[in-house]
Amino acid sequence: MNFPTLETKYTLIKLLEFNQAQLLCDYYQKNKDFLASWEPNRSDDFYTLEFWQQQVIDSISLFKSKNAIRFVALDKTETHVIATCSYSNIVWGCFMACHMGYSIDQSYQGKNIMYEVAQTTIKYIKDEVKLHRIMANYIPRNTRSEILLKRLGFKKEGYAKNYLKINGRWQDHILTSLILEP
Repeated sequence: MNFPTLETKYTLIKLLEFNQAQLLCDYYQKNKDFLASWEPNRSDDFYTLEFWQQQVIDSISLFKSKNAIRFVALDKTETHVIATCSYSNIVWGCFMACHMGYSIDQSYQGKNIMYEVAQTTIKYIKDEVKLHRIMANYIPRNTRSEILLKRLGFKKEGYAKNYLKINGRWQDHILTSLILEP
């Protein structure tokens, strides 16, 4: 099975190989405090190499079963992770949809890189995976996500009270989606 490798001006976007798990471990250790406001509480195991080795194995399995695609954006030398962009909960049949989640290294924030990564992976989801709808949700105070999703063409579809338990508490989310027209 061929795994995609996508390229942007600043990144190589791919599914990581087992021997690259340390890159994800380093990314999450480095950005632990920065990402805490936008993610669930994490156990100490989350920051271990063993955890990320298993995540890489799981990512390959999910890709092969067509249930998720966990893209990782690396610098061009593939020595560190710049961002992540995942498409999960892929549903086929008459729905043809998924959820998108993403994060970026704090030191790369505000440089248009997350937009570039998301735009490139969305094109892959549209052209190669052939899904119809991508859903992405954000906490109302996350103005960077709001701006990113709007730039990508996502439309607001609703407001969900106490939607996800993020950073230890239930938080409201704005629900958006992008319809991928043929």
